[in-house]
Amino acid sequence: MKEINRDWHVADIKAALEKAGTNFEQLAKENNLAGSTLRNALRFKYPKCEAIIAKKIGVSPKVIWPSRYADKCA
Repeated sequence: MKEINRDWHVADIKAALEKAGTNFEQLAKENNLAGSTLRNALRFKYPKCEAIIAKKIGVSPKVIWPSRYADKCA
């Protein structure tokens, strides 16, 4: 189980995509993106690509990258 407020490890994201029957290259092609563009979400906030990855895994981007969506005003 993932620790609350801790971003998923890259290996966990890759594994979740594999369990969903895809990988970064295939998912990028399905969305008319370069694989490197989609993988940018692993390094920095990229809402469009985060949403694509999260949708395929079946969770919200906030679940995978809670640090990027944390309420900074709290």
